[in-house]
Amino acid sequence: MAGEPQDDCLFCKIVAGTIPATIVRQTETTLAFRDINPQAPTHVLVIPKAHYENAGALAAADPGLTADVLREAQAVADEEKLDSYRLVFNTGGGAGQTVWHVHGHVIGGRGLEWPPG
Repeated sequence: MAGEPQDDCLFCKIVAGTIPATIVRQTETTLAFRDINPQAPTHVLVIPKAHYENAGALAAADPGLTADVLREAQAVADEEKLDSYRLVFNTGGGAGQTVWHVHGHVIGGRGLEWPPG
């Protein structure tokens, strides 16, 4: 069920503390941790602690939690002293989503090209 922890979800396991991660920020509703395969000097994932498959599902179900994730992405950028950064939400396998728990990538600390890929 949407919003409920999923036994087979890597990020739900990180939220539960059963899989380690390098946590950089945590609130009551969100968790931010370093990507294990960083694509830039700063590459932090920001997730809601509640399980939603993708950004669209999260926004439809809980706009307030969506705002929490975006606010925490900005807080990560501020703490990392990024004056510019990219915030990416991949949705679907064709877009590169590999973990089916919504997550925003805060990427910065180097020049970023456009289009991205």
